Amino acid sequence: MAKNPYIAKIDNEATAQLPAVEFRGEIRIIDREEQIEEACKYLASQPIIGFDTETRPSFKAGVSYRVSLLQLSSTERCYLFRLNRIPLAKPLLRLLESKEVLKIGADVAGDLRSLNQLRHFHDGGFIDLQQIASEWGIEEKSLRKLSAIVLGKRVSKAQRLSNWESSTLTDKQQLYAATDAWVCTQIYRRLINTPKKAK
Repeated sequence: MAKNPYIAKIDNEATAQLPAVEFRGEIRIIDREEQIEEACKYLASQPIIGFDTETRPSFKAGVSYRVSLLQLSSTERCYLFRLNRIPLAKPLLRLLESKEVLKIGADVAGDLRSLNQLRHFHDGGFIDLQQIASEWGIEEKSLRKLSAIVLGKRVSKAQRLSNWESSTLTDKQQLYAATDAWVCTQIYRRLINTPKKAK
């Protein structure tokens, strides 16, 4: 039987030494309602998509913001839906409820809670890397450390606390957001092609 190659834990120092991983595909920003349908049509044709959200950070006690951005990514194309500009429209809800399209994320429950504050829906087809990683003996939960252990690459967190509601998203913000969603699919594919930890 093939040996499970993954370590259980990795520290911040070892993670920081790894090469960075970045999404190299096409990034499309969806900030007008009429763009939603076509984007969702493409995403619905994919067997697996990466999923993540971003929210404008609050630096004041008692102040919180609604989710600003929904990222959905195939292997070669990532859509950034600016939810501070567009509604969580029907085509998006259909995609988030579809059991046919697998949506891979990390801390999926937290992201879905944020989206449900905008509009209630019954999610389907979600897989949370945090919940399945233990089947391969991995004890880490953060996307950064899951990427470090499974892919041997580091996900940058430099843009996490930037303003996701600014009038235009910078190239760095776009790349950060796209990488966060896309890398989930890369981790998932690598995991399911690796023997699980022996019981």
